[in-house]
Amino acid sequence: MKDTHLLAAARIVRMVAYGALSVILALYLAVIGFSDREIGLILSLTLLGDAVVSLWLTNVADRLGRRRMLVVGSWLMAGAGLVFAFSRDPWLLTIAAIVGVISPTGKEIGPFLSIEQAALTEIVPPARRTHVFAWYQVFASIASAVGALAGGVMAAWWQARGHSAISAYQIVLVLYAAAGVAIGVLFLRLSDRVEAPAVDAGVIRRAFGLHRSRGVVVKLSALFALDSFAGGFIVQSLLAYWFHLRFGVDEATIGAILFGANLVAGLTALSAAWLASRIGLVNTMVVTHLPSNVLLCLVPLMPTLPLAIVVLILRFSISQMDVPTRQSYTVAVVAPDERSAAAGVTTIARSIGAALSPVIAGALLTTSLAAPFYLAGGLKIVYDLLLFRGFRTLRPPEES
Repeated sequence: MKDTHLLAAARIVRMVAYGALSVILALYLAVIGFSDREIGLILSLTLLGDAVVSLWLTNVADRLGRRRMLVVGSWLMAGAGLVFAFSRDPWLLTIAAIVGVISPTGKEIGPFLSIEQAALTEIVPPARRTHVFAWYQVFASIASAVGALAGGVMAAWWQARGHSAISAYQIVLVLYAAAGVAIGVLFLRLSDRVEAPAVDAGVIRRAFGLHRSRGVVVKLSALFALDSFAGGFIVQSLLAYWFHLRFGVDEATIGAILFGANLVAGLTALSAAWLASRIGLVNTMVVTHLPSNVLLCLVPLMPTLPLAIVVLILRFSISQMDVPTRQSYTVAVVAPDERSAAAGVTTIARSIGAALSPVIAGALLTTSLAAPFYLAGGLKIVYDLLLFRGFRTLRPPEES
């Protein structure tokens, strides 16, 4: 139970930091002189770098120690936050974006969640896995919502006291780095129970730490990459920037919008476990995700800010119900000693997919504010249909 609480506490701190950063990151880059295209590029490089870091850390976590790799990830998070806070050099920022752990999405990035999922699977019974993952998602969404609200309010309050926008954004970045230090301390207190079970000496490791489950993981990774490529068109930093461009709202208002959206997403995630227990994990992923993507396409069609907010929150109310079910499904259909690797490879596929689209979205915003939403919603619908077709017959052990 102590390990579960430590992992939950680390994720709460991390998601507060991610939420706060997502509100100000694109605005900060714009203020220090980056163009829309350059902002899209730096966000893409950030996500691509997170994928590379995740690939390395999750690949070795089951062999070298999950706790150790989580601590390394926290150091990279802290270092990247400090570089972004105190440097305006494009090359140094690019290096920090690639090597460090910076979240432009307001959602989970880097190696943390993949390793944490594997650790949780060791310490909770299979029958409660999806339930625990659902609560884990609730904590994350609420923490991200609180972070978004705090980041927006903090930036607006500091500027209202006569300080520059740059100094306001720098405060958020320094706090982001401090969060990296804090979660590192929490990870150091984890017990050996979170580590991977001993591997049979006869098992031959293949690429990326996978062996028996390689085929399933490759197929899931391809689909998750498509889903994240679509989602990359409307990552939370770009969504915040879009509200600023479309309706001229300030940081505090943007933070409040994202607070409400993420809070609703967190509360509805609890119902995912209940629904999955009745219709299955794959069916739950699809039936909740499809209508949310239709709503996503409707957001840019709204003529006023209140209507856009309503449609966005309706979308968030069901869009995240697939997250705990997807995570639970991934670790359930692979061998126990492949869980970190499988979660890591699929997360990396998602990071790579998401890394490719912000640079395109940044270019699109210069000509069409609606195009990123249409591309995101349409491609996500394709993902839902392919997922149902490919995996509706592959059931986790508890559904067999």
